[in-house]
Amino acid sequence: MEKRISNPWQWQATSAYNQAVEVRQPSATLYCAGQAAIDANGIPSTGDMRAQLQQVLRNVEQVVTTAGYHLRDIVHIRLYTTDTAALFGPEGCFDVFTNWVTQHAIQAAATMVEINFLAYEGLKVEMEAIAVR
Repeated sequence: MEKRISNPWQWQATSAYNQAVEVRQPSATLYCAGQAAIDANGIPSTGDMRAQLQQVLRNVEQVVTTAGYHLRDIVHIRLYTTDTAALFGPEGCFDVFTNWVTQHAIQAAATMVEINFLAYEGLKVEMEAIAVR
């Protein structure tokens, strides 16, 4: 597999994503369902946005690695939140996401969307991922 990153601009670099990722000759593709802050027993988190985002990222890691992929194989991320201010605002926790992307050398295109609700009351963030190898 060969990945080629395309960024006509550089302003997105501080947000830890790319404008486009081209994948040539992949041998397999993994489509991950949305991962929310739900523990291994199926209990939704009642924590704040930072705690929930950390759980979401751990869940994504578990799904991706259990399927036999590496986190660096992620090429697309879709992040949903019910509270943009809690994620991106001055007291927000977007640094948790950007640090995670940097730590795992993920080069992905990304979309972030504010929504009205998630599957369980109190959930604030959910993430989908697509990985290729």
